[in-house]
Amino acid sequence: MSDSKKWLLLVLFVVFFLLFYLLAPILTPFLFASLLAYLGDPVVDKLESYGMPRTGAVVLVFLSILLIVVLLPFILIPLLQQQLVELFAKLPRYIDWIYVHIAPVISEALNIDMEILNAEQLKKVIGKHWREFGNVASPIYTAVSQSGMAMLAWLVNLALVPVVTFYLLRDWDKLVENIHGLIPSKLEPTVADIVKQSDVVLGAFLRGQLTVMVALATIYIIGLWILGLDLAFLIGMFAGVVSFVPYLGFIVGILLAGIAAFMQFGDFMHLIGVVAVFSVGQMIEGMVLTPLLVGDKIGLHPVAVIFAVMAGGQLFGFTGILLALPVAAVVMVLLRYAHDYYKQTDMYSA
Repeated sequence: MSDSKKWLLLVLFVVFFLLFYLLAPILTPFLFASLLAYLGDPVVDKLESYGMPRTGAVVLVFLSILLIVVLLPFILIPLLQQQLVELFAKLPRYIDWIYVHIAPVISEALNIDMEILNAEQLKKVIGKHWREFGNVASPIYTAVSQSGMAMLAWLVNLALVPVVTFYLLRDWDKLVENIHGLIPSKLEPTVADIVKQSDVVLGAFLRGQLTVMVALATIYIIGLWILGLDLAFLIGMFAGVVSFVPYLGFIVGILLAGIAAFMQFGDFMHLIGVVAVFSVGQMIEGMVLTPLLVGDKIGLHPVAVIFAVMAGGQLFGFTGILLALPVAAVVMVLLRYAHDYYKQTDMYSA
């Protein structure tokens, strides 16, 4: 490749990155729609293989996705609202317990004067405002409704997602074919191999890992509910969501559920039950869910996962968080390719 072509590619890359940075605030609905279309396209292709017309398959998958996206908030938000109300209502009792049992241990171990923490004042503040935390939708509605233009933009973005998702699902194969046709013939085998590996990794993460997260959250919620824990839904769902980092959901879940169980029941038998719930979840994940749904295709180190999410949020806000792990998975594929290429060069063998 000549120097002029290299400079042209560099300029194009810089321009693309700059445009992405500037347009990040309006890209969210398109990225979210692309994600839904990417997840739904294999199902559409499967229905096509059974003889269903492409349009009919797209309509069926689209309506299924739309039903899930619409119904989930109506199911989850009331449950979360109830759990948050219970949590903040019990916080004063939790503060008393921490102040009596935990604070003296920390004070003695670290030689810190814990009297600087005014527990009574903290309880008064929580008691005054805890009811406000019960209405999850209120702060969102207030923030959006402060500006008519902001509310209009929010509604437009919300309406764009299903529209863009439908058209992407319908024309996904054509778009992929058109992009494939733009690849120079000399680079086609290499680019096709990289894209294929990236698709395997992305599919394993987006479809497999998301399914694992939902399954683990369900296991944790049911297990903690059987134990009688008041905050079963809140803790179980949070532990399931953060389980995209290996062992993080297990560790955080045991800590939160253990503290909540000890404060609620005051005995060690329920602590054993909490450990049993998360241990069973961890065993099911390790022996069944991850091998079956994800396998060893992702290979992202836990530290890389955490860094990718934080870096994406820092650079591009919510859009960056949405893209962080897919981009990290593709970068990992490129690094593997670069590593294999390097080991075949004279520099490595010298």
